[in-house]
Amino acid sequence: MKYQMIERCREAYSVRMMCRRLGVSPSGYYSWRKRPPSRRKIDNLRLAERIRALHAESDGVLGSPRIWEDLRYEGESCSKNRVARLMRVNGLKGVPVKRRSPKRKPGTRPNGIRNHLARDFKADAPNTKWVTDITGIRVGQKWLYLCAVMDLYSGMIVGCSMSTTQNKHLVLQAVLMALWQRDDRSPVILHSDRGCQFTSHEYQHFLAGHNLTCSMSAVGSCADNAAIEGFFGMMKREWINRKRYTLINDVRADVFHYIERLHNPRRRRRLEMQKLEEISLTKPSALSG
Repeated sequence: MKYQMIERCREAYSVRMMCRRLGVSPSGYYSWRKRPPSRRKIDNLRLAERIRALHAESDGVLGSPRIWEDLRYEGESCSKNRVARLMRVNGLKGVPVKRRSPKRKPGTRPNGIRNHLARDFKADAPNTKWVTDITGIRVGQKWLYLCAVMDLYSGMIVGCSMSTTQNKHLVLQAVLMALWQRDDRSPVILHSDRGCQFTSHEYQHFLAGHNLTCSMSAVGSCADNAAIEGFFGMMKREWINRKRYTLINDVRADVFHYIERLHNPRRRRRLEMQKLEEISLTKPSALSG
């Protein structure tokens, strides 16, 4: 570390003066400069180059945790801390999260509807637990509303719809799209907040007719639907809020690009990695048996 400090400051200060102050010999410093780079340093340079490429591909929005996930998918065995350190040294960082307090007033939950999810955002199989919500995207002086349905098993968006009107038809179109991608009619828990679109009679009737169990958040508990709200926050932070839209078609294209080209493929890769890890963990026990 001392030699590296001297190397960084050698243009501004005398080498001998810095060596004397830091308690090292000038001969030791010059000997250190002539040493060939270590394997670790060479590997760090290679890894940093790949990190810069992944960061640039994401348009500078990915932080160290998600860069680390991409590297692991490519077969790298580096740690999260190592990726974070290399990003910090190279001046790379993701888009930070902005904290905002909720302003919506809770609605009235229909009779017989309860919170089946109970903040358990883990699913053991696909198409068993879905979450849905609505968010707004500013287009000039107007708003375009997006309703999305997420499968908690994979974290992928399985249904979405967009409209300039925030009504029950917006929600029904998103849920219908999610139903189309199912292979069977097995029961699914569909969780939402207490927005009027979700408490409407038409929405409740539609769910009952398609073997979907309605689940709703408690009063004033935005954390009850944290999974889908987290997706909206990430999408806006990484993609939407970095632009100013004047045309609705541009927003539609950007939302489609983010979901189908960035988010869903990333979640699909993460699911594949998890399955490979589970297989690798079960192999030793199978061999020992």
